[in-house]
Amino acid sequence: MDSTGEQTTPACHVVAMPFPGRGHINPMMNLCKLLASKKKDILITFVVTEEWLGFIGSDPKPHNIRFEAIPTVIPPERLKATNFPAFYEAVMTKMEAPFEKLLDRLDLPVTAIIGDIEVRWSTGVGNQRNIPVALLWTMSASVFSMFHYFDLHIKQNHAKIDLIVEQVDKIAGISQSNVEELRTIFHRDDHRVLELAIDCISRVPQAQYLLFTSVYEFEPQVFDSLRATYNFPVYTIGPAIPYLELRQGSCENKSYLQWLDSQQPGSVLYISLGSFLSVSNTQMDEIVAGLHMSGVRYLWVARGEASRLKERCSEDMGLVVAWCDQLKVLCHPSIGGFWTHCGWNSILEAVFAGVPMLTFPLFLDQDTNSRQIVEDWGNGWRANSEKLVTRENVAQLVRRLMDGESNEGKKIRRAAKQLHDKCVAAISEGGSSAANLDAFINSISPRKGQ
Repeated sequence: MDSTGEQTTPACHVVAMPFPGRGHINPMMNLCKLLASKKKDILITFVVTEEWLGFIGSDPKPHNIRFEAIPTVIPPERLKATNFPAFYEAVMTKMEAPFEKLLDRLDLPVTAIIGDIEVRWSTGVGNQRNIPVALLWTMSASVFSMFHYFDLHIKQNHAKIDLIVEQVDKIAGISQSNVEELRTIFHRDDHRVLELAIDCISRVPQAQYLLFTSVYEFEPQVFDSLRATYNFPVYTIGPAIPYLELRQGSCENKSYLQWLDSQQPGSVLYISLGSFLSVSNTQMDEIVAGLHMSGVRYLWVARGEASRLKERCSEDMGLVVAWCDQLKVLCHPSIGGFWTHCGWNSILEAVFAGVPMLTFPLFLDQDTNSRQIVEDWGNGWRANSEKLVTRENVAQLVRRLMDGESNEGKKIRRAAKQLHDKCVAAISEGGSSAANLDAFINSISPRKGQ
């Protein structure tokens, strides 16, 4: 609609196809909200599985974003961490046909498709229909580059992943730290998932655009290399987090926000260890005990574990909830640190909020993300290795992170503030992300007279 309330015909119709997981849907939706805020005559059809439509269908969104659903690939009662490889493969093999049927029944011609790289087939669909495709990568550019070089090495040597993993240190362009992370990923995670992920990367050259949820200034050398690699635009549009909602303000009166209001500035540790994978019960018990030993107050988002943890956690020390508005929590003045599983979206939110991190990587890209925080950015420390983190270590690490008066505490907070400043500059008028969003919108918008 226009300012008078009358229906108008969109000048641009974009179909967005995220991978059906929280860590992919959220950044895709945040990107779409950014596009919708910059171009009022755009219509975005956001495609999710029926399961996810039930989860997010009533969420607030701009009037020029609409939902469409395709069948769920695996019933939610069967979707557990233990069968993630089957789910991952199903997304890449069972969703293409219903997505094509959806395209056929849409009422407006499609100007462009924004597809998650990890649905694998979106470039093929777009190319067959002569629709430009922009691929969105929802992890760091460093992880993308690592997988890209690995894919090249596999093709050059005509070898399978398990035959060359021990020779990966011979791949040009991969640092020694990334070599070690690749080996860790290979030996710890499912081989089929890695094979499929690398196959997704191998299809990127078929696209017309490549989008990253990162910020150019966070990984400049990697982005310069990728722009020299591909013969189409590579845009950094991050952070793809819901910062627009912060600007709009909120009338929310959530109990956890009220609890944070009652705490001292910088005194609360925020804990979130992800939405899909979890730590062992033994490790969880050590974390609970260590938190109580530390004497540090905390807000813990524990999702499915919330009921069990509430029984074991002292209300005097902390608050355990099943869900929270994470960005609002991280931006709250009482938050002094973030214990994170190192999901990329969570990292971007912590960077935006200027909060130092205690890293606890569990899966796939999270080891690389942890290294980036600890070694490259200097705004956090790592909590775990391959061994169990004892309650004594937990208490020591938490006290260390939350001590803003020590020299090392001041150092990581300075680093966190510097990253926050880069983030704000990137999304401000004339900043790298703002300029890239404008350039992308202009490139996919039909020209007058066409």
